[in-house]
Amino acid sequence: MTKEELFKMMNENPVMHLATVDENGFPRVRGILMFKACEDGIIFHTGTFKELYKQLVANPNAELCFQCKGTQVRVEGKFELDESDEIFEEIYNHPSRAFVRQWGKSKEEVKDFLKIFRLKNGRAHTWTMADNFKPKEFIDL
Repeated sequence: MTKEELFKMMNENPVMHLATVDENGFPRVRGILMFKACEDGIIFHTGTFKELYKQLVANPNAELCFQCKGTQVRVEGKFELDESDEIFEEIYNHPSRAFVRQWGKSKEEVKDFLKIFRLKNGRAHTWTMADNFKPKEFIDL
């Protein structure tokens, strides 16, 4: 798969499983909804009240896993906190993210605890049952 094909697949299947490590060194995995994947990175958001936020701030190394019709895409990399007004506005105003507006009485209140993470320069590999025993071939994102 090419990088562009991977981004297309991720955007068409935005539910991802995200693995982090908690303060005791235990792995934590949860399914979450990605906002988008593109040349600018893989972007999602969470609240400051969530364990996920605290774990990524403490240790930004993570792995993502996407599923699509028998193909698994795993992405490893380091998340960065993105506090730009542009991405906040894009998420806040996106029709699929109307639910975040209930997290505060004003846009400024929402911005205080809605935190956006971006994984740039990660690397991905795909897996299927057909290539289960082949060596991993990584694709730089």
